Amino acid sequence: MSGPAERESRRAANARKRVSRRPSRLGTPAGTAPGPDRAREPGAGFPGLLERVWERARTAEDLRTCVDILLSLDRHVPPEVQLRALSTSDEAAFWALWQLTWRTRAPAAPDPGTDPAPDLIEAADEEPVFIGELALATTGRILLRGPAQGPLDRRDLVGGVVRVPWSLQAARAYHAELNRAAARNAHTLADCRAWLERQGDKGRDALLEQAKEAALRTAPFVLYQEHRQYTNFREQNSLTGKTLWPGHPDCVLSSLQQLPLELWSDHDVQLVAGLTLLIRSAGFGRVEEANGTQLSIDHVAAMLERIRRSYNSVPGEPVAPAASHGMEDLHTLAEALGARRRQVIRQAPLYREIHGTLMHKVERVAAPARGARRLDEDISRRLAEHLPLHGTTLDELGHSAAAAPQWLARPHGPYATGLEALVHESVAAVAAVFDVDFAMSRGMRSLPALIGALRAESWAEICGWDITHYFCCVVPRPRARTHFGGSTEAVADAAWAMSSRMQYNSWHFVPGNLPRHPAVVARDHFVPPTIPDIAFFSDQHHHGHVSNKVRFSIRAPQPVEVAGRTFNGFVDLRLLRCAGTAFTEQDLLAAHRASRFIARATTLAAELALAGAPVQVTAFDAAWHWRTITATGPARPDPLGTPR
Repeated sequence: MSGPAERESRRAANARKRVSRRPSRLGTPAGTAPGPDRAREPGAGFPGLLERVWERARTAEDLRTCVDILLSLDRHVPPEVQLRALSTSDEAAFWALWQLTWRTRAPAAPDPGTDPAPDLIEAADEEPVFIGELALATTGRILLRGPAQGPLDRRDLVGGVVRVPWSLQAARAYHAELNRAAARNAHTLADCRAWLERQGDKGRDALLEQAKEAALRTAPFVLYQEHRQYTNFREQNSLTGKTLWPGHPDCVLSSLQQLPLELWSDHDVQLVAGLTLLIRSAGFGRVEEANGTQLSIDHVAAMLERIRRSYNSVPGEPVAPAASHGMEDLHTLAEALGARRRQVIRQAPLYREIHGTLMHKVERVAAPARGARRLDEDISRRLAEHLPLHGTTLDELGHSAAAAPQWLARPHGPYATGLEALVHESVAAVAAVFDVDFAMSRGMRSLPALIGALRAESWAEICGWDITHYFCCVVPRPRARTHFGGSTEAVADAAWAMSSRMQYNSWHFVPGNLPRHPAVVARDHFVPPTIPDIAFFSDQHHHGHVSNKVRFSIRAPQPVEVAGRTFNGFVDLRLLRCAGTAFTEQDLLAAHRASRFIARATTLAAELALAGAPVQVTAFDAAWHWRTITATGPARPDPLGTPR
C-alpha cells in the first residue's frame, strides 16, 4: 500500500507468492511437500452423511421411522425443508401415504368444519395393490415411486430403495391429489404468464438481469422446479455464478432473454416469477432462503406469509396478508415486506438460521436478549483487564473508547497499535467466554490507504488490492487440538487456513460497497452481509469447512464508516465449534454485541486515520499465528505479511 515509487517489481512479487505461507512450512518453496499434511477423514462431508442416513433409514424398525429419518436427514435439517423439496407427485404421495405435508392445512380440504380429507385415511389392514419405492437422492432429496410410475433411476440414488406398499385407498387418494395439484398448477402458470406478459419485453429483460445479478452476487444456491434443478453450485450449473459468466449460453436466465415469452417452459416461468418475488421482499439474499426447495409460487407465497407474521411481531404498522396467491397480490406483499424489513431491522435484531446440510436459510426475529447480558458482562470484564477502557458492558466500553480514542493509533504493549490489541483481546475474550474451538475477526490492514483511495475515487485501485491487504485474527482454544490429532502445529495450520479464507471474504465484500464503476462491476464480489447468522452442520459442502471441521458457527458482520462512506460487512466476528453443542440465539446476540464493539473501535480508528494518524494493522499474518498458537519462535517472516 505504499506509493508507486516504492512498489516492488512484478518478478519480485511473483517470487514472494511462490513461497509457502502455511505456518508449519513458512518460507519454504510452495508445492514441494511430499503430500498433504492431513487427509480428509473417511466419511467426512455430504456424501458420507447421506450414506449414514440411508443406512439408518434402510434398517429402521418400520416404514414410518424410515420416513422420519429421511425427512430430517437423521436430525440434521428441519423436516419441513425436505417436505418443501418434494416434487408434485412426491408431495401427493407423502400426503396419501402418511398425511405429511408442508402446507398449513390438508391440500384436499373441503368445506370448513368438516374432515379435511376423509378419503386419504389409509385402512391399516388393507392388502396392497401396488408396491412402490422410497429412496434418497445424491442431492439429499427424497424420491418416491407412486402408482403408474416406472422404477427410480438407481444412478441418482445414495443406495438402493425401500419398498413401499400402497393400499387401494392410498392409491385413490394419490390420484385425487395429483388431479387437484394439476388444476392448481395450471391456474398458477396461467397467472404467472399473464403477469410476465404485462411487464412487456423491457420489463421482462429487467427482471432477468436482476435475477442474473442476484445469482452472481450471492452465495451458491440450489432450487427445484419439479425434478429440474437450477443451480450455480457444483454439478451441472444452469445459472450465472462462479462457473457461468453473465450471458453464458448454459445460463437459463441468459437464454430466456432472446426468447418470446410463449416459448418459455413452464418451469422457467415459475423460476423467474419466484425469483422476482423473493428479491422484491428483501434483496438478493432472500433467494438463499429457498435453497434446497421447490421454487413454486405456492412455496414462495407460504414463505412470504411466514415472514409477514414474523415482521408483524415487531411493533409498527402491520403488513396485510396477500389477498390471493396471484402474482399481482404476491408482488404487492413482497414490496410491502421489503419496505417493512427496512423498519424492522432498525427496531429488532434480525438474523438468519443456516442449515448447512442443505444450505437452507431462514430469516428470524430474535427474542429479547436476556441471556446475552451475562455473556456480555463476562466478555467486558476480560477486556477491561487488558485494555485502557472502563465499563461493565460492551456498550460502556465502547463509550469509554470513544471518549479517548487516541490510544487506538499508538503502540499498546506488544501490539503495534491499540486497534490491533483491541481486536486480539476481543477475539480471545470471546473464545474463552463462549468455550469455542476457534474465534476470529477480520478487517483491513491500512485504513489510511483506503481513505486515500476514497478521496481520489480510485475505485479500480481498491478493487485491485489482493487479500494480503486484509487481515483476520484467529484465536483457537487449547481444546481444539483434540480435533486435529492432538497436534498444536496442525491447529496453527488450520487457524491460518481460516484466516486466509476470511481475508478472501473481506476482499470479496468490500467492492460491494462502492459505486457501480466499470471496475467494480467487472470485479468478482458478493453483496456484503448486514445481519448475523447461526449455522448448524456446516461441515458438509464447503471444502474448507469439511477439512477444518466447521460444524457449528456464528457470524456477526458489522458496518464501519470510513471517510463518510458506510462499508457493510467491513468487519465481523466468528465463533465455531468442531463438535459438541450448537450455538443458541442468545449466544448469537451476545456475539453480535462483541462484533459491534470491534466495529465501533474500527470506525474510531478510521476517524483518527482521516485526521492523519498512521493506523496500520501489521499483526495476524502466518508467522504471528504460528508464534502465538505454538508458542515457538522466532518464526520465519511471512513473505506476504506486509503488502507493498
